[in-house]
Amino acid sequence: MKRAMRLKSSKTAFASDGPPLVSVIIPVMNERSTIKRVIREAALVHPNTEIIVVANGSTDGSAAIAARMGARVLRYAIPLGHDVGRSVGAAAARGDVLLFIDGDMVIPAAKLRPFVRAVMGGVDAALNDYSGPVRKTVVHSVVLAKHALNAVLQRTDLKGVSFTAVPHAISRRCLQEIGAEALSVPPLAQAKAVKHGLKVEAVFSVNVGKMNKPRRRRERENPLERLIVGDHLEAMHWLISQTDERGGYKDLSRNREMAH
Repeated sequence: MKRAMRLKSSKTAFASDGPPLVSVIIPVMNERSTIKRVIREAALVHPNTEIIVVANGSTDGSAAIAARMGARVLRYAIPLGHDVGRSVGAAAARGDVLLFIDGDMVIPAAKLRPFVRAVMGGVDAALNDYSGPVRKTVVHSVVLAKHALNAVLQRTDLKGVSFTAVPHAISRRCLQEIGAEALSVPPLAQAKAVKHGLKVEAVFSVNVGKMNKPRRRRERENPLERLIVGDHLEAMHWLISQTDERGGYKDLSRNREMAH
């Protein structure tokens, strides 16, 4: 697909004949330096695409840039966080395929299309095949939490693949089954998708670990590590509430009564 589909003005050309097939959801908070390029790549994933920018607490003009590019902009005066932004965007989306990306990562359209194609081909949750580094003396707690959740879900084949990593895409069916609200806690959304019997697969690898720009001030004030690990614990708590204290695993030959 040639980049000639861009208009001569700064506005990006989006298909407008009937409802969109693909909704690209982009939470944005002060991403002025990247948002234009992010939207341009997003618009190229499919000929019939809508771009939804959730501008939450943004004060640098990112929302105005997105609007000029032709995106549908949902404005919030206070920061919602990326995950809540995705939940809000999903609730507003009209497409059959919902693709989630971030406003600070310029990912080429060629690396976004595999997620869209996978959902169009029958996958309900097409995830980024990125597990994080594990061949280390000390493995990051977030990476461990991702592997642990997949083990509890009996999906060790996913390793550390997670709803927490963009890009990823879900089907309209997946959204209806798990609910848009679940997307505000990505590990919970993943647990619900798996337990509802939806088709969850790692489809393509994008090394977002190298693309994430450091946000030292944010990490000092509100460390994401604790938040993400807590999200995984919430997902495991939900799983136990749906099964039993062992998450559906058997006790095998253990005779607990003898311990009393």
